[in-house]
Amino acid sequence: MRYRTLGNSGTIVSELALGTMTFGAESDENESTAMLNHYLDAGGNFIDTADVYAGGRSEEIIGQWMKSSPARGDAVVLTTKARFPTGDGPNDVGVSRRHLARALDASLQRLGVDHIDLYQLHAWEQLTPIEESLRFLDDAVRAGKISHYGFSNYTAWQLTKATDLAARNGYTPPVTLQPQYNLLTRGIELEIVDAALDAGLGLLPWSPLAGGWLTGKYRRGAEPTAGNRYAKPQDRAVRDQRDNDERVWEVIATLTSIADAHSSAPVQVALAWLLAKPAVTSVILGARTIDQLVDNLAATDVHLSEAELADLDRVSAPRFDEYPYSAWARQDRHRRLEGGR
Repeated sequence: MRYRTLGNSGTIVSELALGTMTFGAESDENESTAMLNHYLDAGGNFIDTADVYAGGRSEEIIGQWMKSSPARGDAVVLTTKARFPTGDGPNDVGVSRRHLARALDASLQRLGVDHIDLYQLHAWEQLTPIEESLRFLDDAVRAGKISHYGFSNYTAWQLTKATDLAARNGYTPPVTLQPQYNLLTRGIELEIVDAALDAGLGLLPWSPLAGGWLTGKYRRGAEPTAGNRYAKPQDRAVRDQRDNDERVWEVIATLTSIADAHSSAPVQVALAWLLAKPAVTSVILGARTIDQLVDNLAATDVHLSEAELADLDRVSAPRFDEYPYSAWARQDRHRRLEGGR
């Protein structure tokens, strides 16, 4: 395992982070705890969660694990997020000072800590002036509740506006941006990567395997097996769209060819490609089982040549209708409260 600074801060994190969205949902507590232990044994120290993962259960599992292993918990660089609904009330959502204050305290309680290393706004929210959110985050740093803060799912103009306002007002600056980024979703390269580099922010890519598409397990025209996420009616449209996209299969074929040359797996090559990208601080792994985690962690042993990186860049060239510019991403990022302005 190699290590990098957390954006423009002095905090050191492993280049592969452990994402915990599956904890308490697809992964029970025993499996989640096993993954936490194996991840630390492999040299990892960066754990990513959010207050909405499994309705807060993900944070609780991490908190219980840290309480049972204080030395291990102390070695962890911990990040969580807030913005999405945590209740039914009109103020149980968003990035207002009111909601963030309650969300942060609730996360601290579930995690069993008095301090979080990195606190992230889970998405842009248009009702609350960004100055209000930034002032809260600066106050939280000064109060010792968080060390650093960052953003997730921001576009370039949102990121630039937030970082400029923080500098202009003398607030603690942000250090990271957590976007979706993988070989099938490279839309952030159109503007967002440059904005992050300009601001000195580190990227924390989520969904690095494109929901499992870059593992090589899918076959063109084959029906998803029972239990597969793309067997669900609400996800079938995405499955069909990718199944009919020549670019998807060219990327997978190139991944497989390069993986064969390295005696590795497509998943490891896909992660190694991301680790070679500018501004990337740590890639967030989203394993459901310890076997998947073991496969993902092996990416640290794969070193791609310039020619291999160029081949992957060529077949996966970014498109203008990808995240975060796609219709679903815009709707989610700018979702209004009912009755809001």
